[in-house]
Amino acid sequence: MSTPVLDIRGLAFAYPDGHQALFGVDLHVHRGERVALLGPNGAGKTTLVLHLNGILEAGAGSVSVSGLPVVRANHLEIRRRVGIVFQDPDDQLFMPTVRDDVAFGPANLGLRGEELGARVDAALRAVAMTEFADRAPHHLSFGQRRRVAIATVLAMEPEILVLDEPSSNLDPTSRRELGELIQSLDVTVLMVTHDLPFALQLCERSVILSGGVVAADGSTRTLLDDAALLKEHRLELPWGFSG
Repeated sequence: MSTPVLDIRGLAFAYPDGHQALFGVDLHVHRGERVALLGPNGAGKTTLVLHLNGILEAGAGSVSVSGLPVVRANHLEIRRRVGIVFQDPDDQLFMPTVRDDVAFGPANLGLRGEELGARVDAALRAVAMTEFADRAPHHLSFGQRRRVAIATVLAMEPEILVLDEPSSNLDPTSRRELGELIQSLDVTVLMVTHDLPFALQLCERSVILSGGVVAADGSTRTLLDDAALLKEHRLELPWGFSG
């Protein structure tokens, strides 16, 4: 078996106030997989995500990306390899134009001139936002801003794309378009979501995190067909869902 793109072993973490958020999480994601991370509020999903590029440091256990440990000495390279798109795109967009925002990360890696321009153009094409390159991000719709936020991460050419509640606050058309976009990307994806139909649409595999531990890991279809499992972990399909 190849080295996992993401390899989490025995990850435990407690906040300074003593709240224990993770209790020994094991999770392995291989190249090309799209995996949904499901779980109720307070399950530890955000805490887990913040360990993936070193925003939080493990209290016990380890996280590595393609064999490189997520430790302080490796943060610069880890943050290139792991691209996190947060729930609110405005947390990631702060430059005068869309092009400037997408160029910011690669420019900090030292890219300049034609190489930087090509990287930005490719990222904008991937999210179908090329025609908006010279627009101010705050003039875009919420769905468009989310696409630009994804482009800012893709421009870094990450090994794994981590999406935090990507379908939240989107109208049905924008949600469908975003799903098609994610399906078109040639990148490993870990998607944190409460949107169980979206998980079924995009991810063959799902992991349920509950109470700071992995409660289930398997086929998304199999997990969502298990009514008792969903009820136990406070997960619900929409009324009338028959996907």
